Amino acid sequence: MSALAWTALVSLAAWGWLLLGTGFFWRTDQRLPPHGEPDSWPDVVIVVPARDEAAVLPAALPSLLAQDYPGRAEIFLVDDGSTDGTAALARELAERHGGLPLTVVRTGEPEPGWTGKLWALRHGIALARARGPEYLLLTDADIAHAPDSLRALVASARAGGLDLVSQMARLRIVSGWERLVVPAFVYFFGQLYPFRRVNRPGGRTAAAAGGCVLLRTGAAERADVPASIRQAVIDDVALARAVRRSGGRIWLGLADGVESVRPCPRLADLWRMVSRSAYAQLRHSPVLLAGTVAGLALVYLTPPAALAAGAFGGDAVAAGAGALAWAVMAGSYLPMLRYYRQPAALAPLLPFIALLYLLMTLDSARLHHRGRGAAWKGRVYPRPRAAPEP
Repeated sequence: MSALAWTALVSLAAWGWLLLGTGFFWRTDQRLPPHGEPDSWPDVVIVVPARDEAAVLPAALPSLLAQDYPGRAEIFLVDDGSTDGTAALARELAERHGGLPLTVVRTGEPEPGWTGKLWALRHGIALARARGPEYLLLTDADIAHAPDSLRALVASARAGGLDLVSQMARLRIVSGWERLVVPAFVYFFGQLYPFRRVNRPGGRTAAAAGGCVLLRTGAAERADVPASIRQAVIDDVALARAVRRSGGRIWLGLADGVESVRPCPRLADLWRMVSRSAYAQLRHSPVLLAGTVAGLALVYLTPPAALAAGAFGGDAVAAGAGALAWAVMAGSYLPMLRYYRQPAALAPLLPFIALLYLLMTLDSARLHHRGRGAAWKGRVYPRPRAAPEP
């Protein structure tokens, strides 16, 4: 057999392993565990870090104010040096909509060694602990919650004895680029951190989705959160690892009533979202970067290349193996497309989407080595640390 045929067969074998041997990462059935209502509802404080979020607050903050929660709950919005009137708008929305009590506080610039979001969470969590809540809900300023979101999170945590319950918010899909890139973002995240493995008691895989994290206050104290992860750029994964290392039980799944309202209509917006942290995920290692590029090329780019080259060159084995690997790849993507209510016709485009993500990762490494590192909302972290390893 030709070298191309062998490469195509290796890619097909890799897809067989990915499909069956990696925690069924491609499935979308990890949703909030079944739960009844607890006998009593614990106190909860919602902490919202916000930096220049005036554009999305009107679509997100009212959903928190309107939470239908039987126990005592309140909101701390931490204005992290905004210049667009975020704090004033938050107070105006609270006066207009009513609902849960809202307190708006402002932080100064982060101290050395802290990333901005974790610096804001540090202030919010410190204020929240003074209220003595059993749980903290850490949620981003661009996340809209269904009215029963907090209720369901707390009930699931109580029923399952969980210290951390996180839902991957359903990201916004309106523009053509969002339709193409966003479902793949969650698909690739699940490939890196298979939800079933995260949710396995005593498992080593740990991850969370930073837009919606219900955290037991006692678990946060045992894990010394957020101080123990203060330099993490991928703060949600770092948080989950810290909680698991300290003996906590964690759970991660896809959301039905938690949605991001942040628009990323252009490819440049989505590119920036991925490239700011992709190289940090690889621990800024050129070796891991090279391995990632080779792996993406073998798994995602080889099948269509083998099909095309084999068909034109008369190599039936290469063409057949490439076609079968491509079909398996597209089939594994269909559940995520259904979750995002997107047409199945997008599934065969996954190799092209993977190529975009490969280029975004390379760009992330380029930015890091040019000293620009992770940049977000006017702040640049030239040498940020990756999420700490277990």
